Amino acid sequence: MPGKASKAPAQGRNAAIRVVFITLDNHLSGAVDRAEALLVKDMPGLSIGFHAAADWGRDPGALDAARADIARADIVIATMLFLEDHVRAILPALEARREQCDAMLGLMSAGDIVKLTRMGGYRMDAPARGPLALLKKLRGQNGKGAKPGGNSGAGQMKMLRRLPKILKFIPGTAQDVRHYFLTLQYWLAGSDDNVVSMIRGLIDRYAAGERAALKGTTPAQAPRDYPEIGLYHPALPERMTEDAARLPRSAKAGGTVGVLLLRSYLLGKDAGHYDGMIAALEARGLNVVPAFASGLDGRPAVAKYFVRDGRPVVDAVINLTGFSMVGGPAYNDAAAAEEVLAGLDLPYIAAHPIEFQSLEQWGARHQGLLPLEATMMVAIPELDGAVIPHVFGGRSDGSGEPCQGCARKCLFTAPDAMRAMQSCPERAESLAAKVEALVALRRSERAKRKLAIVLFNFPPNAGATGSAAHLAVFESLHATLHRLAAEGYDCNPPATVDGLRDAILKGNADRFGSDANVAVRISTDDHVCNEPHLRAIEKQWGPAPGKIQSDGWSIHVLGKQFGNVFVGVQPSFGYEGDPMRLLFDGDFAPTHAFAAFYRWIREEFRADALLHYGTHGALEFMPGKQAGLSGDCWPDRLLGNIPNFYLYAANNPSEAIIAKRRSGATIVSYLTPPLAQAGLYKGFSDLKALVERWRALAGEGVERAALETMIRDAATALDIDGSDIAALAGNLYELERALIPFGLHVLGSQPQGEEREAFLDALTAGEGGAGRAELDAKLAANDELGALIHALDGGYVRPAPGGDILHNPQVLPTGRNTHGFDPFRIPSAFACVTGAAQADALLARHVEAGEALPESIAMVLWGTDNLKSEGTQVAQALHLMGARPRFDTYGRLAGAELIPLAELGRPRIDVVATLSGVFRDLLPLQTRMIAEAAWLASTAEEPEALNFIRKHSLAHAAKMGCDMETAALRVFSNAEGAYGAQVNMMIDGGAWADPDELAEAFETHKGYAYGRSGAPMKQRELLETALASVEFTYQNLDSVELGVTDIDQYVDALGGVSRSVTRARGGKAAPVYIVDATEGAAKVRTLAEQIDRETRTRMLNPKWYEGMLRHGFEGVRQIEGHVTTTMGWSATTGEVAPWVFQQISETYVLDAEMRARLATLNPKASARVAERLLEACDRRLWEPDAATLAALRAAADDIEDRLEGLIAAE
Repeated sequence: MPGKASKAPAQGRNAAIRVVFITLDNHLSGAVDRAEALLVKDMPGLSIGFHAAADWGRDPGALDAARADIARADIVIATMLFLEDHVRAILPALEARREQCDAMLGLMSAGDIVKLTRMGGYRMDAPARGPLALLKKLRGQNGKGAKPGGNSGAGQMKMLRRLPKILKFIPGTAQDVRHYFLTLQYWLAGSDDNVVSMIRGLIDRYAAGERAALKGTTPAQAPRDYPEIGLYHPALPERMTEDAARLPRSAKAGGTVGVLLLRSYLLGKDAGHYDGMIAALEARGLNVVPAFASGLDGRPAVAKYFVRDGRPVVDAVINLTGFSMVGGPAYNDAAAAEEVLAGLDLPYIAAHPIEFQSLEQWGARHQGLLPLEATMMVAIPELDGAVIPHVFGGRSDGSGEPCQGCARKCLFTAPDAMRAMQSCPERAESLAAKVEALVALRRSERAKRKLAIVLFNFPPNAGATGSAAHLAVFESLHATLHRLAAEGYDCNPPATVDGLRDAILKGNADRFGSDANVAVRISTDDHVCNEPHLRAIEKQWGPAPGKIQSDGWSIHVLGKQFGNVFVGVQPSFGYEGDPMRLLFDGDFAPTHAFAAFYRWIREEFRADALLHYGTHGALEFMPGKQAGLSGDCWPDRLLGNIPNFYLYAANNPSEAIIAKRRSGATIVSYLTPPLAQAGLYKGFSDLKALVERWRALAGEGVERAALETMIRDAATALDIDGSDIAALAGNLYELERALIPFGLHVLGSQPQGEEREAFLDALTAGEGGAGRAELDAKLAANDELGALIHALDGGYVRPAPGGDILHNPQVLPTGRNTHGFDPFRIPSAFACVTGAAQADALLARHVEAGEALPESIAMVLWGTDNLKSEGTQVAQALHLMGARPRFDTYGRLAGAELIPLAELGRPRIDVVATLSGVFRDLLPLQTRMIAEAAWLASTAEEPEALNFIRKHSLAHAAKMGCDMETAALRVFSNAEGAYGAQVNMMIDGGAWADPDELAEAFETHKGYAYGRSGAPMKQRELLETALASVEFTYQNLDSVELGVTDIDQYVDALGGVSRSVTRARGGKAAPVYIVDATEGAAKVRTLAEQIDRETRTRMLNPKWYEGMLRHGFEGVRQIEGHVTTTMGWSATTGEVAPWVFQQISETYVLDAEMRARLATLNPKASARVAERLLEACDRRLWEPDAATLAALRAAADDIEDRLEGLIAAE
């Protein structure tokens, strides 16, 4: 019983009584502090403790203080504790105190917290009967069964206000239930008055023991009501109103912005961050309508104040709550939000205050936002279609140290314990300027708009100018410019695609020796005088004008202007001549040319909007915070306030999200190329006919024996294994039916005729579950150019999942704002089942090859694959380790737990996971979960023979003299803000002499371990130690459009780690596998098998290369990329068979007609094809016979002569 242990007499109104609040954040701390100051005048013995779970991560002593305060509390109110980390941290302290205190209340929290409620005779963990069952109804859904769009909270709030009146006359424990509801009312309308009344009411009813004299002596006022929906403005005397006419307005304003606020901050008088943001918007000449609604559903405020007579009365909407529009930190309803926002058809910006760290910590943190902040405040609002995620305020830690977020070095203050919210002046002003530019774009006339379109050029001087993943850039650009002209833009593009390409790529290029036409020359003096970040650039690249796109006295801006539309070529990174430079390191800076390019677009051309054209450029990967950028982050510096739009391939959600978060881009997705079956060609068709005839003959006759000889001879000629004819038949069938991309996509176009039918055949056979008619209708609904025009008009771009159409038809129609899967739900239940099956298949394939069950393996994890598959690859890693995800009561990812060995049925396998920088950025919760699984296994008291993770961790600890926390680290990636291992860049630049140099680069860049806290630690030695015991490496293949020979990022990641494993094992290579989940059930192949398959179905297949070459210049670039990537695999793994190089040479270089064709279409890229093949010979990756080598050298000379103009183009 409460107070039972105390025998001392009551001390009257001076009796000591301790009330403790444990809640999510600090936004009501001020109200509680002020309530205490008032209440102690009447109850001198009263003291109040307030503890925010948001502080526990940033202040090591904060959690201990909260636990200690709970241990001496008389009344405990725990509220808004729904995050698993918070619940697990504080639950034991609450459980220990529950029976010793006078009362404990769990409000709006996870079930484990709520059920600790004990008030008088009422216990929440007891079965609810009669009127008491109403309490559990009000708790609502836990997120798993909530009805989409149906829970605005209004009905529950109405019930909340009525129930105390109903329960007032019901005796017994119903009165405790009534006080529970009253406490909820007080807290949800947490003004000073209501907090005072809440505390008085609880003491009045529940004070006991030494405090018993207070019972019945502190009656409380009824909850004070405030507007459920209303407006706020710091200039109003009472600050809150329901009358929009009372808001300050300027007749000269350049537009009106609707702003959504949280009512709880307003009632708690902790709205300094809102005040600063409102002031910043008004300083930009905008009228502001700051609206709020009770609860966490912004729709009522939108309907009442942002719309009149069915039309919006604002030009943009900014959500300053930090949450999704419908729902808060515990749940969200993206479909309901999309419905409202599509009706408004306005830009929707989601900005976020910082609550889980101080402004000073954020400013100094290279990561920027914490993983929880990035998930809750950025990733979830993206599901609504939000753009321009932006910090605008937070709390100071009172350290007295200047913030390091930008050059201003603001000295934030925290004059009292409340640490009131305040705006970050630089971030608030920056956001206001960006919103002003968006509003101006929306209100402008198309004929007067100035648009800058940015093409990409990587690698430079390689025939790659104007390239993008899956996109025929110049055909698409031609269609775009003509559509812009037809829609009223001042734009006069050339009549033909060739004319457009020549205008951009040729023009005066020969005169300046550049990759494209020089549109503008910026003098060194102008650059030095006008570049605000000159010092940082010169620190990296030396004095202006630098060597990139420079003639020694000026910087060249490449591109061509067509009326009010400038098409520019983004300058290169600049490290091509120095591949060992740490690309994208925190201290890295763009070149003089890169900075000058964007400054010219901002200040001289004065673009109203930017359009980055295709997947993808370099801007969003420039140095700076991963999320929650500051004014010192290079993407923000380079873009300034220009609205940024980005055409992005629909199958690449991860890098599209990076573009959204790091460059404020509104994504407009485009279709990937149509798919078709590879078919058979040349000798393969004849071989298939022989095999079919052989299969038709029974027995062992003379004809069958002759056919067997013919089959083996034909197979030998095709460099395919013909020893097992039955297996050969299956191999040929698989090659024939393999899906390949057919050409490139042209923006705004759709497959037609046979192409469309083949595409629909492929999609219908996929796993998406849609029928042919539905898929055909979805394809027909694509209007990419219309969607782009709408986006540039400042319209709302509907959100859409990113992924492969083959697996997820919801990607269609394209032309939408790509988002990822809800990070709280990765891996999904389906992904866990699928991933476990794929992991088992991987192990089975290894064992079938005659190997023992591995003790340790190394895998590569990419963000895109996991976002598209709902985390299947993450689930593989967990299953191999004998672990599974742990979810909280809301169904959100909370961590990992071990599968019991008896259930697992095999030993736990050690997994060294190397993550892409994009995975690290977008899936921090999953990074921590894998690290937690490794730690749990390392510390489990299990036999080493059944737990290889523990076995190796103990060995690591002994070898390195480290603790188990360090020895258990298994997740490795780049340092924060850095991307890639640079292995592919070294191969592309030819800047390596020994394969171990490639391993060196990999280990240098990927030698940062990420543990349970999510913070990186430089642990290269541990990485090398872990890799020494690896028995095979592998990576997943998840997109038909992207094979392992299509892009060199696979070489960078899997090739890099494989080369490092070989070095760590003393030169002994480990097997390399590919888990191919592109079509149907996943198939496990060796890397050599995968390269063979892709070479036959793509590079040597006329259907594939003719599909590419119909796009001319860009098609040749795609072919060159395949050759370079193939050589990269040979350099890192040695898994490329000699016949691959031989047949590529015969197809593209030794064939005189094809050689001349490629050289005519793209001289630079065709020259690189020949150069790569000769480089493979020089590096002894391939040793052709003397005649082939001589012919190859002669062919390369012929291409070089064409490039130099010594042979006329044909």
